[in-house]
Amino acid sequence: MPKSKTVRLFLRKAVLVFLSLTLILTPAFPSYAEAPIKETPSYILIEAQTGQVIAESNANERLAPASVTKVMTLLLIFDFIEKGRVKLEHEIITSAYAKSMGGSQVFLEEGEIQTLETLIKCIAVASGNDASVAVAEHIAGSEAEFVKLMNERARELGMRDTNFTDCSGLTDDDEHYMSAKDIATLSRELVTKYPEVLEYTQIWMEDIVHNTAQGSSVFTLSSTNKLLRMYEWTTGLKTGSTSKAKFCLSATASRDGIDLIAVIMAAPSGKTRFEEAMALLNYGYTVSQLFEDKNEDILPELPISGSVLDYVAIEYQGPFKYLDIKGSDLAQIEKVINLPEKLTAPVNKGDAIGEAVYRLNGERVGSVSIFSAMTVEKAGYFDYLHKAFKLLLV
Repeated sequence: MPKSKTVRLFLRKAVLVFLSLTLILTPAFPSYAEAPIKETPSYILIEAQTGQVIAESNANERLAPASVTKVMTLLLIFDFIEKGRVKLEHEIITSAYAKSMGGSQVFLEEGEIQTLETLIKCIAVASGNDASVAVAEHIAGSEAEFVKLMNERARELGMRDTNFTDCSGLTDDDEHYMSAKDIATLSRELVTKYPEVLEYTQIWMEDIVHNTAQGSSVFTLSSTNKLLRMYEWTTGLKTGSTSKAKFCLSATASRDGIDLIAVIMAAPSGKTRFEEAMALLNYGYTVSQLFEDKNEDILPELPISGSVLDYVAIEYQGPFKYLDIKGSDLAQIEKVINLPEKLTAPVNKGDAIGEAVYRLNGERVGSVSIFSAMTVEKAGYFDYLHKAFKLLLV
């Protein structure tokens, strides 16, 4: 059968087929009317892969985030590593200013040299304010310049209820604030773009060595995130507390293929912070079920005119994921492929050609773009002449 007929048949049938796909499900218990949170005034729970909000309350309220600020500090560190501007093995010298930081610290001495990787551990595990400032100065020249980068990155992510005035969250400045929703957005960016950060946030205890003019000494980093011992599916992420902020937490967890992020703001105590984070995560795993289409099926080549080629290979943008919290029957999800019957050159690799649309009970729940897998130039006179000559030789 000619390829063009195959394409038309493929489209005519419209692929209204129940998908034989991977379904990652938690038990289908009934949903609660609302999340079982009693004492935390501001919180949000999202699923990391899709960004779907599962539960929230006062999630846009601007509050002091304390050391949860360091999630942005970590994000910028990994951004700079990805760009090749810093490396884990780079040595960083502690300034007098970095040493002077109060609050949670790892007791770096002025002139002390540590690798970037060690300082990442100091930030992610022990919430070292001194380590945060040392890295900020190394990357941007000063904490003030690093804070500018933090605010620029926040704007890039659409974090409208966030403003930073330091890199650690130690400040009591009223102009230093974040919302629970923005923290969830930030945390999602960090753990999905740089999942390697979880190798550090899952450390419970680890020794580092201080080498100073006074000699060498061992210091034990101890995680501030007690969920690592309280909740078996915990993967991170960051705690924070000051007298102004009270007790805050961005908690990440992974269970049965579902990755959740629970943000707690202004909890009245450290105990409440962890207990309500666990309650929020348990609620999420109770009501959530994740649908995934890996989109590994082969799409038909599309006919193209105006080129020496007759057909163009196409491909999915990637997999599709949908989080359901309504107890729906995900086996009823339908997939419809929308493609043109024919393309016209030129076409560039990565150009959007069509889409795969997913519907549940007749309602659209999402889509995945379909791209050209190749670049096809528009044919010129000599291209046609060459093609005609080849045909004569057949």
